[in-house]
Amino acid sequence: MSTNSPVQLLKSYIGGEWTLPATSSEIFEAINPATEDVCAQVALCGPDDADRAVRAAHAAFGGFAALTLDERIALTEKLIAVFEARYDEMVTAITTEMGAPLDLSRDAQAECGPGHLRETITAARAMAWEKPMGGHAMLVHEPVGVCVLITPWNWPINQLAAKIGPALIAGCTMVLKPSEIAPLSAQLFAEFIDAAGFPAGVFNMVHGTGAGIGDALTGHPLVEMVSFTGSTRAGVHVAKTAAETVKRVSQELGGKSANIVFADADLPKAIARGVRHCFENAGQSCNAPTRMLVEASVYDEAVALAAAAADKIKVGDPREPGKHIGPVVSKVHFAKIQRLIEAGIAEGARVVAGGPGKPEGFEQGYFVKPTVFADVTNQMTVAQEEIFGPVLVMIPFADEAEAIAIANDSPYGLAGYVQSDDLDKARRVARLVRAGSVHINGAGQDYGSPFGGYKQSGNGREWGEFGLHDFLEVKVVNGFRAS
Repeated sequence: MSTNSPVQLLKSYIGGEWTLPATSSEIFEAINPATEDVCAQVALCGPDDADRAVRAAHAAFGGFAALTLDERIALTEKLIAVFEARYDEMVTAITTEMGAPLDLSRDAQAECGPGHLRETITAARAMAWEKPMGGHAMLVHEPVGVCVLITPWNWPINQLAAKIGPALIAGCTMVLKPSEIAPLSAQLFAEFIDAAGFPAGVFNMVHGTGAGIGDALTGHPLVEMVSFTGSTRAGVHVAKTAAETVKRVSQELGGKSANIVFADADLPKAIARGVRHCFENAGQSCNAPTRMLVEASVYDEAVALAAAAADKIKVGDPREPGKHIGPVVSKVHFAKIQRLIEAGIAEGARVVAGGPGKPEGFEQGYFVKPTVFADVTNQMTVAQEEIFGPVLVMIPFADEAEAIAIANDSPYGLAGYVQSDDLDKARRVARLVRAGSVHINGAGQDYGSPFGGYKQSGNGREWGEFGLHDFLEVKVVNGFRAS
């Protein structure tokens, strides 16, 4: 590591102060995945720093929880105003740290911040925070306490806002551990919170690795709740460490979502839309429709359409405007994707677009060819493992029952997609897909709808009122009302 590096050294934020680790001197270099240059240096915290952050949150909890809902909303509205005033900085940070193309960073990635915060405020104002129960009781919602929030690199601000927003509105205090791979957006968000004037200790951020401080946070006896987004493997470990102190754990984990395309769909439109959606964000979305299940009678036509659609997907410099896709996040992640592409070939899947290696002209950076596999069975590695790159697998099915069976034959259940001009059939199939959200004929999802999964895709729900509930305890006060 060069000691003369001009890049910023990122500090943590504990108790309202920007601070370097108390004992650790370890520095992590975050890499711009498009250029392979260092884009930030992160001063990694150790367990003692994690403890300091949790204790700061614990000390701040009583005062913050005692604020009225209107007072907490007013602070969050100031946060939105600061975010919007510095919006372009956030766009640049996301593009730099994880390679999201400029248009995607501006129109979707960064926009998730104000979007989620506004929707949380709307949900909070509409929610019944207290309501009568039975003849003499009152049900009340109260903040759960000190929360640990662990967020990933792939949709960094989406995950920060979807956790921090409801935690703040609910009256919780918190410690954020963002991904060290993509720390720039979290650093900015922490600056926004500082500028908005939240009381010291309400929000704390510690930079560090999962191995270095993860257990110190999730196992801390003063932490009441952990909200984690990441891999299923890591989620299992988080749940185990949190179990020792019987914490609430909310998790949004992996996915291998099925996109069921029936013969009666508008095939060219449905296939092109499915390919674009799979490859958005370079395939690094947990709810991406990565398994395209196609009715056998139109399977060959669909494969040809998918190959043509993939060939139209441009790979490009994420700093440039346009609808291209950028690199994947890291050298390690690039290597994982390449191993899985090779595994698909070895197991007999047919490459109809893309394949191993980098696109022509992209020797520098972690760029992956937009890849489509045909002749896939649902037992193949590429159909069961989350690749988290621009790789689509296509599987034929004979009828509605087989489509549902294949869709549900997965350890995951985050999202599902159904394409059919027969709306009754599409609705029927959507009800039978075991997933937290199902999209019919390209319908999107708004910020007020719950987001989360079945099975090994996690538990709990984020977004809107459902996101608030994860950060609230439910208390019944008996005798509150005269009977």
